[in-house]
Amino acid sequence: MKKNNNKIMAKRKKKIAKRLKRKQWKNQVKPMFTASNIHYEMDGRHEGIACGGIGAIHLMNKNSGFVEEIDNTLHLLKRHLPYHESDHVLNIAYNVIAGGTRLEDIELQRQDEAWLDALGAEIIPDPTTAGDFLRRFSEENIIELMEAANTTRRKVWKRQPKKFFEKAILNVDGLIAETTGECKQGMDISYNGIWGYAPLIISLEQTREALYLINRSGNAPSHLDSAQWIDRSLDLVSDTFKEVWIRGDTDFSLTAHFDKWDERCKFVFGIDAMKNLISIADTIPEEHWETLLREPKYKVKTKKRKRPENVKERIVKERGFKNIRTVSEHVAEFDYRPTKCKKTYRVVALRKNLTVEKGDLALFDDIRYFFYITNDRLMTPQEVVYFANDRCDHENDIEQLKNGVNAMRMPVDDLVSNWAYMVIAALAWNMKAWYGLLTPNKVLGHQIVRMEFKRFINTFIKIPCLIIKAGRRIVYRLVGYNRYMKDFFRTFTAIKTMRFT
Repeated sequence: MKKNNNKIMAKRKKKIAKRLKRKQWKNQVKPMFTASNIHYEMDGRHEGIACGGIGAIHLMNKNSGFVEEIDNTLHLLKRHLPYHESDHVLNIAYNVIAGGTRLEDIELQRQDEAWLDALGAEIIPDPTTAGDFLRRFSEENIIELMEAANTTRRKVWKRQPKKFFEKAILNVDGLIAETTGECKQGMDISYNGIWGYAPLIISLEQTREALYLINRSGNAPSHLDSAQWIDRSLDLVSDTFKEVWIRGDTDFSLTAHFDKWDERCKFVFGIDAMKNLISIADTIPEEHWETLLREPKYKVKTKKRKRPENVKERIVKERGFKNIRTVSEHVAEFDYRPTKCKKTYRVVALRKNLTVEKGDLALFDDIRYFFYITNDRLMTPQEVVYFANDRCDHENDIEQLKNGVNAMRMPVDDLVSNWAYMVIAALAWNMKAWYGLLTPNKVLGHQIVRMEFKRFINTFIKIPCLIIKAGRRIVYRLVGYNRYMKDFFRTFTAIKTMRFT
């Protein structure tokens, strides 16, 4: 990073710190927002873009070999007039990173000369052309694109410290992607009456990357075809990580595959509270049940504050609604061999003692069982339950892909082309993770990996800058500032000098 950049950033930091310094204000006669004599005019000399961080993302894709990998893997175009496959893929992904929520938003970048100059492009595909490109995909092509991303993913992983490779946790889950369209081929009505598709998502817990996304008809059960994609995920991570875990809810407790997975990894799955399991749990002596203590959501660093009134609970009582409250939780374990397995596995039973209330009256107590099956013999029963419950963080990843990235918008007209859009849009989410992993400041890098997509865009992408073409260089002259600028420059310099193998 140039010394001049350091001086400018230090000056801006000092300037904003001075303005934000706490002071004793006098009573103000006028509001703080006083601007009134505002004028707009066009700059006839300079061009600028609002998303100055896109240059660092594109350089990362270029230097990591992702652009070349796409062109070497995907062959959807007979002739390149004028676009290559990577142009189409990155055009859609960059639209998402720039804050676009639909294909039509591509037209905003297409009409922006500064955006074209920033990416060194004479022209980019319009929304209609982007839609036509998505319709060219077959299932095999989509798998090829996901594997191309996985090739780049491995290169990024190789640059991580040794601690990164100690454990990989694969989270598996499905969701319902609603669509209001009526003519989209492959759509169907789900179990809860929602029309749309039923994607399957497998992600890596440490980096929150979506390793595989599979689009399915809306009436598909969560576990449909999931075994083959879990196997693919194991192939992806097994050679890289020392220890591999799979985690999923009861839908993915596929007992026919347990013996095979037992040889490759550790797993914890929820398992349905079947009558035979409940009978076994009922016969466990009371002294073998251990109390499950939930850890507090956060630790008080100063002093404990007065707890605010629980408005929801008060209204439930006042109106006499039925309310189920947990009184206590206990865990125990036993060995169990599913019918389709040749091996015996460990089952952890969670017994919840519930009280059913109506208003201020306690109607009756209720005992409910939840079961978790695992091939691990080292964790305590409590730790197994905690580990299984941590799978809920995968719901945050799904929510980000669905509502942050808008990968589940389903903008095209059939299942396969919408699957292609889903995978390409999700690349924007994965690029965020790659950027975080390549950030020299590892504390900040971890924050970026955990960061919501919208906040990442606002912090590291939406940086106003001028675009200057000087000789063979494309200069992004930043005119905006935030407190992450120093790390942004450090990350850009690191990416620029990295050699991926």
